[in-house]
Amino acid sequence: MEINELAQKYYDLAIVSLQNWIKINSVYDEKTISKLAPFGEGVHSALEYIALLAEKDGFTVDRCNGYCTEISYGSGPLISIYAHCDVVPVSGKWKFPPFSGTIEDDIMYGRGTSDDKGPAIASYYALKLLKDYNLINGYKVNLVIGGNEESGSKCLEYYFHKLRKPYPSYGFTPDGDFPLIYGEKAIATYSVELQIDIKEIISLSGGVVINSVIDEASAKFSCENCIDETSIKNYCLENNLKYTLNGNDLTFYGKASHGSLPSLGINAGLHLIKYLGLKYNYRKLVLTADGYLDGTGKSLGVYYESKLLHDTTYNVGLISYRNGVLRYSVNFRYPDGVNALEVCKKLDSLSLGKIIYQGTSDYLLFNPESKMIQTLLKCYQEETHDYVSKPMAIGGGTYAKESKNTVAFGSHFPNREDHIHEANEKIHLDDLRKSISIYAKAIMSLGELAKESL
Repeated sequence: MEINELAQKYYDLAIVSLQNWIKINSVYDEKTISKLAPFGEGVHSALEYIALLAEKDGFTVDRCNGYCTEISYGSGPLISIYAHCDVVPVSGKWKFPPFSGTIEDDIMYGRGTSDDKGPAIASYYALKLLKDYNLINGYKVNLVIGGNEESGSKCLEYYFHKLRKPYPSYGFTPDGDFPLIYGEKAIATYSVELQIDIKEIISLSGGVVINSVIDEASAKFSCENCIDETSIKNYCLENNLKYTLNGNDLTFYGKASHGSLPSLGINAGLHLIKYLGLKYNYRKLVLTADGYLDGTGKSLGVYYESKLLHDTTYNVGLISYRNGVLRYSVNFRYPDGVNALEVCKKLDSLSLGKIIYQGTSDYLLFNPESKMIQTLLKCYQEETHDYVSKPMAIGGGTYAKESKNTVAFGSHFPNREDHIHEANEKIHLDDLRKSISIYAKAIMSLGELAKESL
């Protein structure tokens, strides 16, 4: 039988397993951190869920002291798959409860359906298929489910550097796009502090994580009569925003999107800063907001691009204002040939606030013609018959940067909406089904490639 025929036997199991996994709220929770739950109880429960499932199905499981769940089978050169079960916080208006896994019209809704529990489940059942039919011969497969991808990838840092787990001969992470990703931009973070003196503003806040566009931001005023609702209404109409006004509290509502694609969102935090700058004739606030609303750095004079990894993006993901200091945090993604520290120095010279550089991760770039890339591309093409879509470079950062010989491979299909990091995140169940076949074929093909290299 062909792989796609064998995969059909696992479709229902995969859907039920995913639905149950989605019901576990696995947002990083500092308040419930413990020795065996380094990322909080929710993440621990999600890691334990997949560990128990794998043990029941006959795999070797290592819980990695609560940082990851490693699921293993076979022996020989190593093929690794890296997925994650932690999810970003919930915000915005949802069609269904975000931790319900509700299915409507063959689409499952919920936080983590596409990023990254759905792809992880597809990878798991691809591995189970190969084990059940004795199709893993002469190589070993590790499926590693991490618990901290959305908050710094401390899970894989521990896995590789503390536990000294081996790097694979070849690997992939199902946390990107099909057909596959050969390059990822470098990602830096920095914060900005700007002293402002507007006595009518008590506080300002917005954002839940630095790598998402702010979809909700609020300001508290010292008095009701210092609020002009007409100007608020006009500004929101002009900028495709919504707002609520409750006494002294003003909230702007925009649209979330992934921090690597700020142009797809509407940053409520930046618009609130701009509105306040216009209202109080505070030029630095207007210049700051306009500079980052552009999203590319052009308005600030810090736009760069390269042939393979394309252009820079800047996302303001967190804002706050207390005691006369406006603080905002920036997720800065950039291609090869750019020095993040030099960019921060240039921004500092604009006198729009004190720049506090916090660090960076390097870019990732593979030769699109390499054996690994071409092997994975062939697996995708043979299972989907899509010979038009091409490998790409992205702004998003994945586990591929934490490992070696590893690229992002699916599971977002071309021309599909999945709303990752947004309200109404979803996965088309037909995509989940197809991914099982693709990943099973990819594991086998990489295993054979690894054996050839011995």
